[in-house]
Order: sequence, then C-alpha cells, then structure tokens
Amino acid sequence: MTDDRKSKGLGATERAKLLESLRADKKSERQSAGGGAARNTRGSATELKTTSARAFDFSTLPQVKQLAMQRAAADLMGIDNPFFRPHDALAAGETVIDGRRYDNFASYNYLGLNGHGDVTKAAKAAIERFGTSVSASRVVAGERPFHGELERALADLHGVEDAIVMVSGHATNVTTIGHLLGKSDLVLTDALIHNSISEGARLSGATRLNFRHNDLDALEDLLAGNRHKYERALIAVEGIYSMDGDYPDLPRLLSLKQDYDAWLLVDEAHSMGVMGKTGRGIAEHFGVDPQAVDIWMGTLSKTFSACGGYIAGSKSLCDYLRATAPGFVFSVGLSPALGAAALASIEVMKREPERIARLQENGRRFLEKAKAAGLNTGPSTGFAVVPVIVGDSPRAAILSNRLLKRGINALPIIFPAVAEKSARLRFFITSEHTPDQIDRAVEIVAEELTIVRGADFDMAALMSKSR
Repeated sequence: MTDDRKSKGLGATERAKLLESLRADKKSERQSAGGGAARNTRGSATELKTTSARAFDFSTLPQVKQLAMQRAAADLMGIDNPFFRPHDALAAGETVIDGRRYDNFASYNYLGLNGHGDVTKAAKAAIERFGTSVSASRVVAGERPFHGELERALADLHGVEDAIVMVSGHATNVTTIGHLLGKSDLVLTDALIHNSISEGARLSGATRLNFRHNDLDALEDLLAGNRHKYERALIAVEGIYSMDGDYPDLPRLLSLKQDYDAWLLVDEAHSMGVMGKTGRGIAEHFGVDPQAVDIWMGTLSKTFSACGGYIAGSKSLCDYLRATAPGFVFSVGLSPALGAAALASIEVMKREPERIARLQENGRRFLEKAKAAGLNTGPSTGFAVVPVIVGDSPRAAILSNRLLKRGINALPIIFPAVAEKSARLRFFITSEHTPDQIDRAVEIVAEELTIVRGADFDMAALMSKSR
C-alpha cells in the first residue's frame, strides 16, 4: 500500500477497532431501548428487536393530498363516486348492479361474444385440460398449443405473417415500444394517444413529439423538421380513439411513413371487430394492404372477450420480440381460459358477420339520435365509441349518477383523463343494444343534461372548503 493510500483510509487494525466500537454502540443502544438482552433456548445472547420505524405515510404526498381534496369536494356537493361499482352479472347491452338491471353503455363487449355459448364452452374445456394457469413463462415451460393457435388466428385476421400474444394490453405497448427504440430514435404520437404508448415511448428514452389530434399536416411538419436528426422514427396512432370515437386517415399515414422512412404502429384496441365489413379493422375499412403497416397492436379484452394484448406484423418482428421483449420473456404465458376464449371469439366473429353489421348500425343510430337531440358528440364517427361532452368534471359525475337512477349505466371521463372543459360521458355501443335502448338513452341524457347544466356551484370554492 502506498503512503497516499494510507493517508486516505484506515489500516486493517484501525478498521477492526472501529467496527468493534460501532457494534458495541449499537448493542448498547438496543439494550437501552429494549431493557437488556434476551436469551434463546440454546443459551446464546439474542438482542430484542424493538424499533419505532414506520412505513412511509403516502397520504403526505402532494398528489395524494390533491386527490383527497377532490374527493372531499365531491362529498360537499353530494356526488356519489360513480367508479368501482361492482356488477353482479355479465355486462353486455344490460348489466346488474345491486340487484337492479340497467341498460349498459359501459362495456367493451362490442360483439356480445363475452358470454357466447361457444366461447364459454371453449374456456371451460381449456381449464379442464390445462388448469387455470400455464404456471411459467412461455420461454421456460409455459408454452401450450393454444398459444400458437391464437397467434396464427390473429395474424390471419390482420392479414400479416405472424403475431405474438402477451398477458396485458397496456404492457404490450410499453414493452414493445420501450424495447424496439432507444435514445437515438424519435417517436411521433397523436396528442390523444393511449397512455400505454406514452409510457412505452418514455421507457425507450427516445425523443417524443406530439402532433395535434388527427392533424396529419402537423405530423408532416414534425417529420420534415426532425426526421433527419434521428436513427429511427416511429409514428403511433389508434384505429379508433377511445375517448373521441374517431379514426385517422390510414392511407395518408402510410404515405407519410413511406416518404420519411418511418415505422407505423396502429393500436387497434377499439377498432378490431368494429371497423370493416368483416370486422378486420381499419385496414379493411380503407381497403389498404395490411402488410404496409409495420406494427399492428391489439387487445384481447374487448371484441375478443378475454384479457391480454398482442403485436401482429412480420415474422422477423414477432420472433425478435419472443426472444427478447422483457414483457414477454419475463412474464407468465396467457392463461388457458383467456387464450381459448379469445380463439373461440375470433371463430364466432368470422362465422357471424351479422354481429359486426348490427354493431355498426347501432353506432350510427346512437350518433344520429344524439346529434338530433343537440348533444355534443365531438368528432365521433359512431364506431362503437360515442362521447357526450358535458364541459366539466363535477357535472359529468352528476349526470352519470342521475342516469343511473333512471336505469342507464354510462360512466364519466373526467380530468386528468381528458381536459377539464372536455369532461364527458362515454357511451360504448355494442351489437347487443336494441333500437329502443338507444333511443331511450339519448332521450334521457338530453333531459338530464339540461337539468345538470342549470346547476349552480363554484368548484374552486368547494375545493377551498375541503382543504
């Protein structure tokens, strides 16, 4: 050891003395706090562990305090919490809450396949054969025949080479985007893109730029001004936007991604089974070659009446994700009941295209009736998702509760999920709704909204009182 190193640290003897002193001090502190030492059954000295340590009080976080103030303000206004109400039965065109039946406009069960006899039968058979879980990552020992069958069915549905299924729709976007891109790359996202895509972009470390919702001129300006600065670029859009019910111009997106050498990801969570004559999504709707899109993403929790997510595209893309994507490699494989239910749902959808036609007709009817009643439906095109924009969060919650009293279940979307002035009720239309249910819902919404808009309250004052 050099003199310089000796001057910067203790020698072995000094370190030993210091450690012995520290141990003695700690022992003395523990004995003082606990009233001495106890002995175990073998006679060796064991110090009593008496500590006053406490878990962190998360109620002290500013964001938690803000949430508490919002809840207190709602209590002052007498607004019941419209969220987390337990449903006592299968939710489709109707549902049951606290023993009462409601017309239901808060379900992703777009084609009524959740509860379909063939789907339920397939899920039960899968449980009988494989159990309730595959009990391992698919890479390790969790691979089952239905995994490959489902992936082939999804690839066929999209008209591409391959697909890979994961256990969470949200995690599918996060792990795929986070894994494929890095700090030298660019992600361009619609301003109303789903949180899962935003989180994936954040995880990747890539530069992220937003363009105005469905404004492809703005997207082109961003590409022209920034594409050359980055190694790779990804454009991310949704097939149907879940808050507004509109969709992008896919042919122009394909042209832009070609012109600027970018990848295009289309999230079809709400458009698969909804758009296109046979429900094959936005590519079928526009009549474009689905293989021109680099990455298709979708969920199993909506049209396909299960749970999970998937990526569809080229075989090389899917093989790479199978081997390396953390959200796939380090996660358990999709459970038997969910895999079988999704596979059976695809088969029923292909066999019964009248479900898609009925859904699309119901969506058009709701939108037309709502507009005729003077309701603000934003840019919705009537494909399964139709918002009724109220204007602020308290009124949206009040309107939802008033509708429930009149037998209609429709949930509010409030700040920060949407801008405060764009708070809304979001109506999910399914193939199972009847014309009478649709007409009645629109009529009651128009009546109740007139009353709610006439209510007079000062939200800022209420927030102040709740502090």
